[in-house]
Amino acid sequence: MGAVVDAVNQDLNGSLAEKNPTVVFVLGGPGSGKGTQCANIVEHFGYTHLSAGDLLRAEIKSGSENGTMIQEMIREGKIVPSEVTIKLLQKAMQDSGNDKFLIDGFPRNEENRAAFEKVTKIEPAFVLFFDCPEEEMERRILSRNQGREDDNVETIRKRFNVFLESSLPVIKHYEARGKVKKIDAARPVAEVFETVKGIFAPKNEKVE
Repeated sequence: MGAVVDAVNQDLNGSLAEKNPTVVFVLGGPGSGKGTQCANIVEHFGYTHLSAGDLLRAEIKSGSENGTMIQEMIREGKIVPSEVTIKLLQKAMQDSGNDKFLIDGFPRNEENRAAFEKVTKIEPAFVLFFDCPEEEMERRILSRNQGREDDNVETIRKRFNVFLESSLPVIKHYEARGKVKKIDAARPVAEVFETVKGIFAPKNEKVE
């Protein structure tokens, strides 16, 4: 059984890497405006937006064996293994038929990053880092839809600290390779997108 699964994974990895897809990692703390900007990039530049968290939630909802395992791990406060998230990302990339991807909220830490490159044989074109002060992110999260039970100050600060501790080493790794595009995300949405457009559009191409 293991050999069959390995063969399938090998095939998935090979065919994905052969397509030489453009992968952009999108990182930023909770409330930094990543989701809004990803939607804009999809609309203007034809990327497929993949959120690691959404894929995990969809897998849980599907009721599959994999989904049940993921749910148990989350319930016990364990971290879902990188390979599980990467397999979901690979499948979504393969199924999309596209060759340009925004991967949002992943890699969450150095281990995720190393595993993604090792398993997929794909290096990101660059990392889009939405840099936003903690006070601004806090203000945004508290003022948006109050429906989310995890949107209280204490939890927000915890999420922010986790982001800092886990994701900053990833950003530093890619910074050393000249692959980080840092964006001042504290500005209004339209202003931020103007900067984003400058990164994604070739200089001579006008974007509506």
